Amino acid sequence: MTVMQTTAGTLAPNATRTDICSAPPPRHPRPDGQDRYTISEVVALTGLTAHTLRWYERIGLMSHIDRSHTGQRRYSNRDLDWLDFVGKLRLTGMPVADMVRYAELVREGESTYADRRDLLESTRRDVLTRIAELQDTLAVLDRKISFYGDAAHTGEREGNR
Repeated sequence: MTVMQTTAGTLAPNATRTDICSAPPPRHPRPDGQDRYTISEVVALTGLTAHTLRWYERIGLMSHIDRSHTGQRRYSNRDLDWLDFVGKLRLTGMPVADMVRYAELVREGESTYADRRDLLESTRRDVLTRIAELQDTLAVLDRKISFYGDAAHTGEREGNR
């Protein structure tokens, strides 16, 4: 089992449900099995810095990253998928400690599904609250833009009289 894919109970006899953490999965530059990316390549693909990638690994946000025979990090397509998901979590405003906790839960296996769900549901509630706040803010901006547009339009008509 990987950080990106987990198997949930049986849907039908001999069938499993797979949880892909980001949908739709991004296209990868290399096919599975030939997916050995250097840290420089991952930097170019993700927009993250090498420092950030190393930090993610150091704090446990990234699971074990394979190494070449010379000790250089070698990332896989699954690592890229995980980084994409982490990017989504960052956009939600989820604290890094919660992201690390989520990664730990994933590594612990299927027995942590309920805890993972709770963590994601909490984050979802926070996101919905932020969306509502942003919608209110957008409505204020729209009213101001409309006011200034009407004022400019009225001023143009008065200047032409």
